[in-house]
Amino acid sequence: SQIFRFYLIETFTVDDVLEVIGFGKFQWKISLLTGLSWIADAMEMMILSILGPQLHCEWRLPGYQVALITSVVFVGMGISSPLWGNVSDKYGRRVGLTICMCWTLYYGLMSAFSPVYGWLLVLRGLVGFGIGGAPQSVTLYSEFLPVKSRGICIMLIAAFWAIGTVFEVLLALWVMPTLGWRWLLGLSTIPMAIFVSFCFWLPESPRFDVLTGRSEKAMETLTRVAKENGKTMPQGRMIAYQQSDRGQIKDLFAAQYWRTTLPLWFIWFAYAFSYYGIVLLTTELFQAGDSSKIEPTCSLECKYLTSADYKDLLWTTLAEFPGLLVILLAVDHIGRKRSMALCFFMFSLCILPLFACIERTALTILIFVARAFISGGYQVVFVYTPEVFPTGSRALAMGTSSAMARVGALITPFVAQVMLRTSVYLTLSVYCGVAVLAGVASLILPIETLGRSLQESGKEEGKERKGKNTVTSRPPADGLNHPSDDG
Repeated sequence: SQIFRFYLIETFTVDDVLEVIGFGKFQWKISLLTGLSWIADAMEMMILSILGPQLHCEWRLPGYQVALITSVVFVGMGISSPLWGNVSDKYGRRVGLTICMCWTLYYGLMSAFSPVYGWLLVLRGLVGFGIGGAPQSVTLYSEFLPVKSRGICIMLIAAFWAIGTVFEVLLALWVMPTLGWRWLLGLSTIPMAIFVSFCFWLPESPRFDVLTGRSEKAMETLTRVAKENGKTMPQGRMIAYQQSDRGQIKDLFAAQYWRTTLPLWFIWFAYAFSYYGIVLLTTELFQAGDSSKIEPTCSLECKYLTSADYKDLLWTTLAEFPGLLVILLAVDHIGRKRSMALCFFMFSLCILPLFACIERTALTILIFVARAFISGGYQVVFVYTPEVFPTGSRALAMGTSSAMARVGALITPFVAQVMLRTSVYLTLSVYCGVAVLAGVASLILPIETLGRSLQESGKEEGKERKGKNTVTSRPPADGLNHPSDDG
């Protein structure tokens, strides 16, 4: 009984340590470093809306070849996202994130030297393959956060995405009129270069180390975090589940998770479909003046982007900041599920008035509000996904979910640009319908993760369902010197 009481009092988990350590200097540092990878991702995505019109004129490309420059990036991302997730679950979050950023940096620079269209297509596809691993930065970051700070902190990381998009437009405004698109491609890799230069500082997730049986390494990392935050480590032994068969797709369809996986994949699809759809619709509807003037155009019609176009693009991009602020307030008050549903329903409500012929000012306001909510909601799903899945399959869940988002992003140009020429009302109906269905899917998710600690394994999820009163007296290894088990 003495031994049982000793383990009951003197044991702790990674979550317990992170709660004691709290949010401090270390978390600010890792916020900035993982934020750089988010900025790099945003810049590589934003460049697609700038590169297409330029090459359309400079290389005299037909419309379908311009579209392929964008599509090939999403294809690369869709293929690689589950692969990077698998790598991160098997070999570590730090390993997966560092390799994908190095990959993207190399091929991003190489694409600036593309001699012909074919080479550009291949190299941008390889860039997309690398960008597919960027969401793993959220996985790594979330595993260093205490429960009470996780929602707001991951949402704040989303601010780096908005900063990246704004920075890319400003960079294009400065570079494109004088130096051209090759310099823009090259200079857009600067955040990735900075990340790669400082990635040696980035530690491996202690949750991953514990799950792979490296408790000593996890304790070293947690001790380092406590030291940087000026806090003291708790005394005792660390308990954890060890799991060897990590990163398997079947884990996402285990009995306790398949009801979460399927609707969550659709939610990711709907967010990317709606987000990139409203971005493309903005340009189409603004150019037409109103929906009644939309008609087919010649695919070889050439028009360079002007300073006024870049400024309009900048204003559109700035719409993401108010959306982020609204959701930042909601995510820790009404919960993750309701926040996602709110964003989808508000997006669909903003789409409905577009069925009528409205003036440009009203059109601008509605599109901006729609983009604000859909971009803010997009960040909530980045909070929810790593919270709902255990450490052993968390990176794979992020990877497969991101792949579903890329499918949505790949399809949406054919709706926002091609279908729009056939029927404006059908196009708006598709976006409105998808948003409503995704809002319903958000509400029927079986697990609300607000205030919930990160699960280390599927076994913990099962135990939570049965009750949290079971105590184990198994002493796991942690590499610390403790009193003998015999005493």
